[in-house]
Amino acid sequence: MSDHRTRFLELALRADALRFGEFTLKSGRHSPYFFNAGQFNSGATLAELARCYADAVDAAGVAFDLLFGPAYKGIPLATALACEYAGRGRDLPVAFNRKEAKAHGEGGTLIGAPLAGRRVLIVDDVITAGTAIREALAIIAGAGGQVAGIVIALDRQEVAGGATLAADQIRRSAAQTVAIEQGLPVVAVATLGDLLAYTGGSATLATQRQRLLAYREAYGCDT
Repeated sequence: MSDHRTRFLELALRADALRFGEFTLKSGRHSPYFFNAGQFNSGATLAELARCYADAVDAAGVAFDLLFGPAYKGIPLATALACEYAGRGRDLPVAFNRKEAKAHGEGGTLIGAPLAGRRVLIVDDVITAGTAIREALAIIAGAGGQVAGIVIALDRQEVAGGATLAADQIRRSAAQTVAIEQGLPVVAVATLGDLLAYTGGSATLATQRQRLLAYREAYGCDT
């Protein structure tokens, strides 16, 4: 496992952003783990998280020249990533959107650098159903930008849908679906597969690993 994946998982566990237990998801599924990027809520944890993001993006070789953070969790993530790249000698413009258009002042739904003519990297925490990402794609296209790729913290690598899957359902994750539909690279700092590898190297996480394996058997995507 690459270093940024290990560092990210260790950081997520320390920050309590990644937890093991019994969690009922919006889909109705009962998951043995839960990820909440809102727990990266200090300068130190955001800075370390941004280093993991930057390493994952650089390893993937995505060419871009603007960072876009979808409201709301994408906003601090894109901002922190811009600060990390500035420290590496690359000063990148940043933009994000409002959930509701502003009727006064500068108005509109966009804040930050102009998107027109830019190769835009979308920065977010997860892709669950893909709805927020599709909204971001429409906003960027409407502003004249070109989406170069998407980077997320964790890819759960599970089939989109409810608690019960049809026998003939294509076992494709939300991230895979967005990548195929849009023809875009979707970079994950870490995946469920990485989490399984990480827990496999820890005697204290052996029980959690077995539950993760059972969950992947029930809801995991084909690849």
